[in-house]
Amino acid sequence: MPKKYGKKSQQEVKKAMHEFKRGKLKMGRSGKKVKSRKQAVAIGLSEARKKGAKVPQKEE
Repeated sequence: MPKKYGKKSQQEVKKAMHEFKRGKLKMGRSGKKVKSRKQAVAIGLSEARKKGAKVPQKEE
């Protein structure tokens, strides 16, 4: 069964990828630049979760 992401979560990931491509996306507390696409997507989904968007639960 495919995972479903809401429109808001897609926008957050798009925004994170936009910042990543321009070298402006930073990690949480350390403030270092994000170097991989996977990290950028994870940050986008995390921000979407904080805003209450429809995002599947984090896998552990």
